Amino acid sequence: MKQRILGHELAVSEIGLGCMGMSEFYGPTDDAESIRTMHRAIELGVNFFDTADMYGPFINEVLVGKALAPHRDHVVIATKFGNERGVDGSWKGINGRPEYVRSACDASLKRLGVEYIDLYYQHRVDRTVPVEETWGAMKELVDAGKVRYLGISEAAPETIRKAHAVHAVTAVQTEWSLWSRDPEENSVRAVTLELGIGFVPYSPLGRGFLTGAIQSRDDLATTDYRLNSPRLQEENFDHNLEIVKSIEAIATEKNVTPAQIALAWVLAQGEDVVPIPGTKRVDRLEENVQAAEIALSQDDLDRLSEAAPVGFAQGNRYPDMSTVNA
Repeated sequence: MKQRILGHELAVSEIGLGCMGMSEFYGPTDDAESIRTMHRAIELGVNFFDTADMYGPFINEVLVGKALAPHRDHVVIATKFGNERGVDGSWKGINGRPEYVRSACDASLKRLGVEYIDLYYQHRVDRTVPVEETWGAMKELVDAGKVRYLGISEAAPETIRKAHAVHAVTAVQTEWSLWSRDPEENSVRAVTLELGIGFVPYSPLGRGFLTGAIQSRDDLATTDYRLNSPRLQEENFDHNLEIVKSIEAIATEKNVTPAQIALAWVLAQGEDVVPIPGTKRVDRLEENVQAAEIALSQDDLDRLSEAAPVGFAQGNRYPDMSTVNA
C-alpha cells in the first residue's frame, strides 16, 4: 500500500484502521476476530491504527496495544484524550485541563503498553479551557518524549489556528464523507490546506450507511448506538438512502462495491487525506483496502458530488452537536 504524509513528516498508509467498533458502539464484539483483523491489516500494508481512551471505555487501547505489540516498530498508533468517562462507562464530560492531559497520557501509555504515542489527539475541545492551555500541556508531552506528534479532532478553524501556534498540528481528525461534507463548508478543510496539516476523516463510510448494508433500522443490533443517530431516524432515513443509490450505480459500472466507491471519493480529495474506516471484520477490511486501487475520473467525482452536495444529508451528525466544531 502507498503511503501519505501527515503534516509534512508523519508517514502513514493511505488508508488507516479505525478500531473503535472493536470494543463498543456497533453491537456485539469479538476480541479474537478484532486481533485477526489488525494483523491482516498489517499484512495488507496498513500501518496506521486509531483508538481512544474513551472507547470501551479504556479496553480498546488495551486490545490495540496487545495486537500491535509484536509490530510496534512498524506501526503508527494514534489515540486520544478529552472525552472523560468513568470505568462504568458513565459520561463525565469534556476535559481539556492541563493536569488531566498529563494523567490521561500516562494512562494511555500504560494501557497500550508502549513507551510513546505516535499521534496524540485532543478528542474534543473543552470550551471552558483556552485551547492554548491544553496544547501547552500537550507540547510538554512531546518535549518529554511521551508523544511524537499532536492532532486535534472536531475543532473549529480558529481553534486549529490557536493550537497550531502553540505546537504544530500534524493532523485534524473530523468526520468527512459523501454525506458529511461539513469540512468543505465550515473552512476546516481550507485551514488544513493553508497550514499544511494532514486531514484524517473518520466515518468515511457514513458509519456504514454508505455501504448499502443498512436498508432499514431493523438491520442494526438493538445495542447499536446508530439507532440514536438523527440521520437514521424514520423521518430522515429514506431521504438519506437516496445517496446510496447513486453510489451503487457507479459501483456497478466499475464492478466494485459501494463502500469502495465511497472511500475512493475520500481518497481523491487530496494526497494529505488519510481516511480511517472502522471495522472489526477481516472481510470488510480487505474490501476497504482495495478502494486504494480505484481511480475515479473527474466525471465520476462530479456525479458523486452532484448526487450528494454539501448539506444534502438530512439530520444532524450527532444528537448533541455542542461538542463539535468547538
